[in-house]
Amino acid sequence: MEQLNHFFFTIINATPSSSVVMIMFASMVAKYVIFIIPLLLVGLWLWGPSDRIVLLRQLLVKTALALIFALCVAYLIGHLFPSDRPFVKNFGYTFLFHAPNNAFPSNHGSAIFTFALAFLFWHRLWSGISLMIVALAIAWSRIYLGLHWPLDMLGAFFVGLISCFLSQQGWCLWGNSIMRRLLRFYRYCFASLIRKGWVNN
Repeated sequence: MEQLNHFFFTIINATPSSSVVMIMFASMVAKYVIFIIPLLLVGLWLWGPSDRIVLLRQLLVKTALALIFALCVAYLIGHLFPSDRPFVKNFGYTFLFHAPNNAFPSNHGSAIFTFALAFLFWHRLWSGISLMIVALAIAWSRIYLGLHWPLDMLGAFFVGLISCFLSQQGWCLWGNSIMRRLLRFYRYCFASLIRKGWVNN
């Protein structure tokens, strides 16, 4: 497994002879595309299609729960089974600064794969596939830049699967209660904006 991990890392990882444009593109993907998660969560909650807002908000809450589970699971695995990043082992080339903290599973990967899988399972096929492409792009960029091993991203994918399962179980137990409390809090905080029609009720 370790040999395969090193082999695929060597294939993906950029080198000093790699295109500067590709390295810049990968850096942008690695650093900024992850912000699609809060932007979509907030944007769809506030301005999603009015005729499907109830189901959409349930999806968003389940997704947010899955993300919380994902970060907790990733944190737990990282502390139980610490793993060095490639640059800590002086393996390959690194093109983006990162603290030498735990590599497995990738936190970025865990978050974006969980987000993509949530939409794949609970929304529509096209949205899930679109977000999975985004997730794979982020995973590629962080390997390409030398921040993670391929196995870190594979582990992140499985963290996403586990987290979506846990969120589904949690939703069955506490979903209605969570939605009632969140909607009450939201309508209290955004009452004036809702009255003006600037955001959904």
